[in-house]
Amino acid sequence: MGRMTASSGRRVLLAAPRGYCAGVDRAVIAVEKALEQYGAPIYVRHEIVHNKYVVRTLEKKGAIFVEQTAEVPEGSIVMFSAHGVAPAVHDQAAAGKLATIDATCPLVTKVHKEAVRFAKEDYDILLIGHEGHEEVIGTSGEAPEHITLVDGPSDVAHVEVRDPSKVVWLSQTTLSVDETMETVDALKEKFPQLISPPSDDICYATQNRQIAVKKLAEDAQLVIVVGSKNSSNSIRMVEVALDAGAPKAHLVDFASEIDEAWLEGVDTVGLTSGASVPDVLVEEVLEWLGERGYGDVETVKTAEESITFSLPKELRRDLRAEAAALVAERTGEK
Repeated sequence: MGRMTASSGRRVLLAAPRGYCAGVDRAVIAVEKALEQYGAPIYVRHEIVHNKYVVRTLEKKGAIFVEQTAEVPEGSIVMFSAHGVAPAVHDQAAAGKLATIDATCPLVTKVHKEAVRFAKEDYDILLIGHEGHEEVIGTSGEAPEHITLVDGPSDVAHVEVRDPSKVVWLSQTTLSVDETMETVDALKEKFPQLISPPSDDICYATQNRQIAVKKLAEDAQLVIVVGSKNSSNSIRMVEVALDAGAPKAHLVDFASEIDEAWLEGVDTVGLTSGASVPDVLVEEVLEWLGERGYGDVETVKTAEESITFSLPKELRRDLRAEAAALVAERTGEK
């Protein structure tokens, strides 16, 4: 397809797939099920997923989001977010007599297990990711003495390892595929014997959404990505759109954040959303655009997604009774 001309009318290219991935869907449902099964409050360590709307909605239902395990009252239920946590956090929860639900995305858990396995084999692990991101903190905590963070290609020059013949790379699951491979190529140039993980660490949903946004960028003069500013995969999608040739690309949480000035000279708008975004927010953007003449909506499908994950096993137990027993045990000890 060539770019649209002004005489062709205004349209929206709607990416498919977009929005919720299987890990996010699992985590959000886990909070809802826990509230339904055990009643409020359910404490959640960090945002369950990086989306303002989702967090606010769950707060209204009785979820309480905290940054540190120590903020959770003794005898309560705490859920760990989809981004995963370090083993030390599990230890803190046990010490605080908390019942826990682990809603870590299974794809993040896979990376944690890879880190543990390679650390046991005494490899130096080069973790490609962004410093301070919850997923990176959790993965690094699995084997801190073996893991070195590599925050993009520019970081490679400073990386040192003990034995260049025993080094492996892993990655944060929500990165840009292209930037990650650029970093990997630079690492391989420095460490020719660098081993790759047994399977791709970057989440299937992240990859699919980046492929879709590249397709949008072929024809759209403006790409709108619905997602929160702290959502790594959403931020990457804006970058991917610009790198793929879109003249303009912006990240918004809500339709109300769109600047009408962005539409100047734009006949074709590409619209997609990050992996932690419910489709209701995309529908609101479509309505907003429709009110401004962009009523022709064409779906651009680049992949089919059928993956689902089962809910955390802890939801099958009576966690309220477990939490009470932990408190009783501590009281008895006193």
